[in-house]
Amino acid sequence: MDADTPTTGKGPAANLAARRAAGQVHADPVQEKVVARLQAVFEQLKAGAGQPAKPGLLSWLGLGQAAKPAAGPHGLYIWGPVGRGKSMLMDLFFADAPVARKRRVHFHEFMLEVHERLHKRREELAARGAPPESDTIVPIAKAIAAETRLLCFDEFQVTNIADAMILGRLFETLFDEGLTVIATSNRAPDDLYKNGLQRDRFLPFIELMKRRLEILELGGGQDYRMDRMREFDMYLTPLGAWATKKLDEAFRALTNGADGEPRVLRTQGRDVEVPRAAPGVAMAHYLDWCAKPMGAADFLCIAEHFHSVILAEIPKMGPDNRDKAARFVTMIDTFYEKKVKFICSAATSPDKLYTDGDGAFEFQRTVSRLMEMQSPEYLALEHIA
Repeated sequence: MDADTPTTGKGPAANLAARRAAGQVHADPVQEKVVARLQAVFEQLKAGAGQPAKPGLLSWLGLGQAAKPAAGPHGLYIWGPVGRGKSMLMDLFFADAPVARKRRVHFHEFMLEVHERLHKRREELAARGAPPESDTIVPIAKAIAAETRLLCFDEFQVTNIADAMILGRLFETLFDEGLTVIATSNRAPDDLYKNGLQRDRFLPFIELMKRRLEILELGGGQDYRMDRMREFDMYLTPLGAWATKKLDEAFRALTNGADGEPRVLRTQGRDVEVPRAAPGVAMAHYLDWCAKPMGAADFLCIAEHFHSVILAEIPKMGPDNRDKAARFVTMIDTFYEKKVKFICSAATSPDKLYTDGDGAFEFQRTVSRLMEMQSPEYLALEHIA
């Protein structure tokens, strides 16, 4: 939650009511249904914290070693289109969740950590001359469960086979160890890893999620992201302090007041740095991406993880900096194909960014796309993750 709305200490329902009273959000019956289920999890955690003697409850809350809980729902999976308030509702829950060892993390970053743990463990075993483990995933999952008892995932999605092949064993063990999971996603569980390689081996994980998590759809209703986008210009020119301020305002408006933080994505063995990120929204300077050796795969990775991108200080371009211009063209092409919403500040209007010399003719398609990406029709299109 942002600094303007302190937590109530009473859980997500009261926190949402406080935001409504402050005029920060409007009443939404779809959100109310989801927050009621989040409140139920909150109350269950709270009640358990006050009754430590019950078998299995200490382990479930991460307050001690006790018997494992029975199989059954271990949290919520909330899915639906962008802009409906999924991340905000999870914020309202996480802020007051009565669990000492709790963590909120972007799902992609969590999986990078899992792979790093697996690699490190295998290296340690090899260094000791120990034989390889038949199942390295289980001890890693148990270590995670010992450190964290409540995991809240932003943007749950599966895009590569390396993740897909280990998720079943990983989450089966996490659930068996009593971990509680709250996840948000743009995709229904049945659409995860859709058309992925060897997807038949991934299907048991989908069934596990449907069996162990309560599935909630946060669809329909109002697209609050779209409403916020209508309030500010998508293309700011000329450059200056006012434009910088407007971009910061846009970032905060799209992220419910978040400051954002640096993130590192990984694709095809490469790190893709995002200087400022919050759920669904990325922000960078033109030079952060266009002055570095980034290619289509890097921009595709960004486009898949963020429905909105804010780029600062696009300069006039020409033959002297054609390498940067070529990356900019690739970036815009990729964002356009994935229907990423693009907000930027630039030295001049799109048709004057690259007007003379070698490459100017090819840049005209980028001009057309930059102009179309500001239109209400484009903004209404659903992001393709």
